[in-house]
Amino acid sequence: MSNDPISAELKQRILDKTWFYRFDLPDGTQTQRYEDGALDPIHDTRLRMLDDALKACWPDGVAGKSALDIACHQGFFSVELAKRGFAQITAVDARADHVEDVKLITQGIGEERIQAQQCDVHALSSDAVGGPFDLVLCFGLLYHLENPIGALRKAREMCSGLCVVETQVVPNMSGNVDWGSYRYVKPLMGTFGIIDETYETHGMEASVTGICLAPSTAGLMWIMEKVGFRDVQLLECPEDGYEQLRFGKRVMVSGRV
Repeated sequence: MSNDPISAELKQRILDKTWFYRFDLPDGTQTQRYEDGALDPIHDTRLRMLDDALKACWPDGVAGKSALDIACHQGFFSVELAKRGFAQITAVDARADHVEDVKLITQGIGEERIQAQQCDVHALSSDAVGGPFDLVLCFGLLYHLENPIGALRKAREMCSGLCVVETQVVPNMSGNVDWGSYRYVKPLMGTFGIIDETYETHGMEASVTGICLAPSTAGLMWIMEKVGFRDVQLLECPEDGYEQLRFGKRVMVSGRV
């Protein structure tokens, strides 16, 4: 990441936008953010929890490793991965506007290790984006999808080391259900909640289809194991972390390959 000054025109383009994240420009200027930075705590908590997962997986550091940031939004976590030493980061998002934002901010900070491209999670393949990758991030995506299991299968396909998933979750249900007959029952392994975003698809932080299936924590962990991840773990939130992560309304889960 370069500390060289950026052009006045480029700096102004960045400062004229309202961003979802806090980015520091080379001269120390910070981006203008929604709600005057009120959303910063969730991103900071995610980052601290991610750091713990990275240290646990790679205690000697991440130099030379590659990463895929699925649903990268404006590239905040891709930038943070570059700061931590990843050699190559591929940032993908279904929305063209987000991809352009990633290109704008990486140009502004002089970061050349991040390659941004438009790609829906279900279209991911080695032919489309390269890989597999040592690290796969899937932050803030699953609960906006109508096929979250398919997305997790894609994350597994693209991962050769560690995958970290962050998502909103719904309450779990357990017990047995009749499966064709009262004489044959099956246990519930988890649940999904159906969320309606059909009137919000224009929103930059909403679903692109409007039909959302949000998993329960137990269901998410069970599915990650079934699609091929091992050592699936619920990551611990710091005591002073963002309230939704602290109280289990959002979770971060890691799995290894």
